[in-house]
Amino acid sequence: MFDNKYLRALIIPLLIETLLSVTIGMMDTIMVATDGEHAVSGVSLVDSVSNLFVFLFSAFSTGGAVIASQYLGKKDKESACFSAKQLLYLSAAFSILVSLVLLFFKRPIMHLVYGHIEENVMSSALDYFTPIVISYPFLAILNSCNAIFRSMGKSKITMTVSIIMNLINVSGNSILIYIFDMGAEGAGIASLLSRTVACAFMLYKVTRKKEEVHVEKIMQVSIDSNMIKRILRIALPSGIENSVFHIGKILVSSTVASLGTASIAANAVFNALSTFANIPGTAVGMAAVTVIGQCCGARQYDAASYYGKKLLKLTYLMMGVTCTVMYILTPELTLLYNLSPSAHELAIETTRLNMFQTVIFWPFAFTIPNYLRAAGDARFTMVVSIFSMWAFRVLLSRILGLVLGFGLMGVMWGMFIDWYFRGIVFTIRFLKGKWKTKTVV
Repeated sequence: MFDNKYLRALIIPLLIETLLSVTIGMMDTIMVATDGEHAVSGVSLVDSVSNLFVFLFSAFSTGGAVIASQYLGKKDKESACFSAKQLLYLSAAFSILVSLVLLFFKRPIMHLVYGHIEENVMSSALDYFTPIVISYPFLAILNSCNAIFRSMGKSKITMTVSIIMNLINVSGNSILIYIFDMGAEGAGIASLLSRTVACAFMLYKVTRKKEEVHVEKIMQVSIDSNMIKRILRIALPSGIENSVFHIGKILVSSTVASLGTASIAANAVFNALSTFANIPGTAVGMAAVTVIGQCCGARQYDAASYYGKKLLKLTYLMMGVTCTVMYILTPELTLLYNLSPSAHELAIETTRLNMFQTVIFWPFAFTIPNYLRAAGDARFTMVVSIFSMWAFRVLLSRILGLVLGFGLMGVMWGMFIDWYFRGIVFTIRFLKGKWKTKTVV
């Protein structure tokens, strides 16, 4: 169903898109570093909270993409188009509600999550938080449009919009941070502008009738409860999983925050740099929704197994390259963040340890569950992920980092053990084939 030429055309733009997506967050952190560690820390703390909602929006997109892909596998283009329209309505309504709540309660939320932190860090965090929250509806709709195009295998379009976003974001950062001296607030406004323009561009694209999956008469609202239920069958477990996962990450960030500003800054740099190593796995995971989803929609489960194994081998090959490069360049890259000597040393140590662990264990823990979700087996991945997150990454990290006094390195080992458990369980599930009994369309 998918030859090597097709897979290259699908995955290469996704690699570039993922790289550019990561770059947006990284550029915010690097460019705001001119304001000092308090600005870096403030942006990092907001991103930890913000990612909870960003991944909720992504869960809706994933649900819509799985449904659209499986309908395409069944050669039912009309239902694929209708599911896309329902996805946009669902994403828009939910994201607007979230934005309104967060705008009214941003300060209490930050205090609830992080407790008492240094005032200059909190000030930078709140300055950055407001424009980021306002951008949520644009980001949610953008993610849904991107997912629709990926379900068709048209990842070049999503790559193009990522390029546009990066150009706007970097230009905006340069003007607002360096010229107008707006610090963290300027970084947030630049992100808002980039998401708004990209959203408008993708809405134009997805409403064109020439696309295989498109949305007609978008302003004529028509809600279909059955189609929304099908989307939510994937989106809700994925959303709950992602929410709990990122709540756990926030609690881990809270643990790190109690270790001092140096650990917060080192953790922010570690997260930014380590994300680059995961780019191949993330890109393949998005491609798997299209490939595995269409195979399962056509009820060709042997093909789904074949492509799953093929994509996993490709993930290991590419991540071997990225992890090796990042390991070598870590000392030079950490210099970009203008850290204190203690934070700089800690950032190098944690990032290099992560490169070694990532190249071996990350694909099993995070690429394979995307295969299961694409097949409709989202509830299983939710249960496993929630248990593993709370048992290992949250509880064990706190024990190792605070109770036993290993600091940030203890927190890291809690994360690695979380990966080990996930990888074992998800691999067994995929090989046994239980996911082949799940149907969503």
